[in-house]
Amino acid sequence: MATTPPNHRPPLLPLSSSLLLLLLLLVPISSPPGRRPSPPKPCRGCRVSPDPCPSPLKQGMLCLLSPKSSSSSSVNLVVWYVRRRYVALDDGVRLFYYFIQSERDPAEDPVLLWLTGGPGCSALSGLVYEIGPFYFDFHGYTGGLPTLLYKPASWTKVSNVIFVDAPAGTGFSYATGDKRTIPSDTIAIEQLHVFLETWFDEHPQFLSNPLYISGDSYSGIIIPSLAMKIAKGIEVGDERLTNLKGIIAGNPLTDRTTDFNARIPFLHGMGIIPDEIYEAAREGCGGEYRWPSNSHCANSLQDIQECMRGLNDVHVLEKICPEYPSLALHKQPTSQDHGRRRLTESAVSSLCRNATYFLSELWTNEESVRESLGIHKETVPSWLRCDFNLPYTYEINSTVDDHLALITKGYRAMIYRYTRTYSNNLTYATVKGAGHTAPEYMPRECLAMIDRWLSGEPL
Repeated sequence: MATTPPNHRPPLLPLSSSLLLLLLLLVPISSPPGRRPSPPKPCRGCRVSPDPCPSPLKQGMLCLLSPKSSSSSSVNLVVWYVRRRYVALDDGVRLFYYFIQSERDPAEDPVLLWLTGGPGCSALSGLVYEIGPFYFDFHGYTGGLPTLLYKPASWTKVSNVIFVDAPAGTGFSYATGDKRTIPSDTIAIEQLHVFLETWFDEHPQFLSNPLYISGDSYSGIIIPSLAMKIAKGIEVGDERLTNLKGIIAGNPLTDRTTDFNARIPFLHGMGIIPDEIYEAAREGCGGEYRWPSNSHCANSLQDIQECMRGLNDVHVLEKICPEYPSLALHKQPTSQDHGRRRLTESAVSSLCRNATYFLSELWTNEESVRESLGIHKETVPSWLRCDFNLPYTYEINSTVDDHLALITKGYRAMIYRYTRTYSNNLTYATVKGAGHTAPEYMPRECLAMIDRWLSGEPL
């Protein structure tokens, strides 16, 4: 059992092959000619916001925002059922989630369970930075409470999405008493399985919808493992989630050893590592680059590290950004507003893409927002988008066998890295120009991709 966090890399090779695969720009994905997402349909329990919300706290969870224009839809309003709450797994564990119904046809469209990577990254990150219908008004931010705006290129155009903070200790999810154990891969899988069963018990109208387990990055360990647990239950007749159809994974971790060792040959193939340095590493390390076993290997890997200096490890085409200023680090206990004042307009504009992450911490740590979300008081003193200091036990080294078993059983699988379709319903897809969290960089292209794939159309 390994306890070394995957984000705590050895002092070498921070760039993964899965990220570099995005440089294989095979087929750009664009919106199909003449196709537009269907306009929202009224649904039971939905609430309508005919005008832009005056506050991001109006009407419940996030507020139902109207588009600035009707260019993305034939109507001037958004009709959704938006819910946020906790699911109680037992006496001590509470998992917080956001559920957003499909804008198209919630009664028929698939249900996606979205798992943000990490481990320790909140579902809100996936909601506002990747596939959800909201985003923070970064360019218009001048201080105070950040504003949420409507994002047309959302996966909720074509699917119902459950964004869940998991495992307990992530986002607003928490555990109390003797349930406050160190989370692990197996604990996360068990919590999510119970969560899904409980959620569908409370929302039986969605049991007949196709179900997909989805997410990105470290969730590549959890997604196939959770899906396999459900699939085995279906086979023995002891499973309520009988409409599982497949999995969706973006740049997923699949095998710790293979994924890491594949980086060196790939870097060489992309021309980043010169021939002589690559040959020295290959001979000195014998193909095992993760943990160097001799000085020759370690020295060669250090040379490779120098070759990679200046490369952004989440998007090789973008410059390296400084770490965004965390509210948890800068907020003083004697002043509730001190952390917010530290982020001025000039400071925001001088930072990179990840500067917007700070806005999520400002928003979620605002008391009025927490009241609107229904956050249990004194359970999460300081919300973090990603808590990479979360104690966690890494138990699963590889999910390759689960992937093979799922597609052999007929479940669909899409891994968005590069475009290739295999037998047994396995599809690989590239989003041209995207980074590690592809929908964050190319939201429209990713919406087109998921819409086509869910509909069974060629990408």
